[in-house]
Amino acid sequence: FVVSDRKMKTYPAIGFFLLFVISYGSSENSSTPRGCGLDLLPQYVYLCDLDAVWGIVLEAVAGAGVLTTLLLMLILLVRLPFIKDKEKKSPLGMHFLFLFGTLGLFGLTFAFIIQEDEMVCSTRRFLWGVLFALCFSCLLAQGWRLGRLVRHGKSPSGWQLAGVAVGLALVQAIVAAEWLILTIVRDNKLACSYQPMDFAMASIYVMFLMVFTMGFSFFTLCGKFKKWKKNGVCLIITLFFSVLIWVAWMTMYLFGNAELQRRDKWSDPTLAIALVSSGWVFVIFHAIPEVHCTILPSQQENTPNYFDTSQPRMRETAFEEDIQLPRSYMENKAFSMDEHNAALRTAGFRNGSLGSRPSAPFRSNVYQPTEMAVVLNGGTIPTAPPSYTGRHLW
Repeated sequence: FVVSDRKMKTYPAIGFFLLFVISYGSSENSSTPRGCGLDLLPQYVYLCDLDAVWGIVLEAVAGAGVLTTLLLMLILLVRLPFIKDKEKKSPLGMHFLFLFGTLGLFGLTFAFIIQEDEMVCSTRRFLWGVLFALCFSCLLAQGWRLGRLVRHGKSPSGWQLAGVAVGLALVQAIVAAEWLILTIVRDNKLACSYQPMDFAMASIYVMFLMVFTMGFSFFTLCGKFKKWKKNGVCLIITLFFSVLIWVAWMTMYLFGNAELQRRDKWSDPTLAIALVSSGWVFVIFHAIPEVHCTILPSQQENTPNYFDTSQPRMRETAFEEDIQLPRSYMENKAFSMDEHNAALRTAGFRNGSLGSRPSAPFRSNVYQPTEMAVVLNGGTIPTAPPSYTGRHLW
């Protein structure tokens, strides 16, 4: 009986311990967002929280954009040795810079999905304007290239295009670095303590670059080389949608969220949506058409199409202008022409009992040597072959 009493005392202790473990685990699960693991840092909650679906959706769309951009870059690298056309090979460096900037936009989206800290805020403030400036600088260089191609048929060199894109993007890099230094180092403020208006004002150069490129792109439609105008249309569409996206996110970020009293909750999603949408506009309306145009085989514009009746005929010159024919042939040719004209005026000829014959079959029944036959026979007029049917009609 003593042993049984000890067992009865130990069972309630084990049960109490199990209840404590279960209750502790349930409290931990209640504090962990639905869809996330127990060991996930709170900073990355929005990447997997099923209650905040916007983070998961933007993460998936941005990830698809990253894969698409990498695929386009891989296609250009694989097809690079087979691109022989100078006009298509010169902008490849600029295209890689544009794809790199677009890839950066998709990657920066994740910095606006996770929760902010000092490093994340510094990355946001610096890379936002620099990446957009790089993309719009490449679009401006593309507009310059297409304008030259449409009007003159020649493209600037690859070093010039890449140099223009990098040089214009460096201006925004200097502006962003100066903003960070003045606010963090000099004023000794936190990287995350900035106003939305300050964030927008730091992108004024990007706005100017975008608007200027939009106006400059219309000149790509003025020129005589029409095959490059399709690229100009894609450039105009890309910039048009980019302007709309920037107007939308700035209106919502500066005024809309404050009016709806959701500035703290909707600021990061607004900027993340702007990044993803801009990246996909760049990919769909500019990157994919340019890559497709680059890898296509070149078409020779000067190759005449002999089945096209709209093209002008070649200049018909007399054969004797280029080749000096013998005098005997020239006299015989003049005689045959006079005889033929006389036959046409008399509307035929008479030959004994055969009566009148029409003049139409006259030239078909008389053997007339061609110029090439005269040249091949050394200048002498060849006689008609015995098998020629016209001899039996005389």
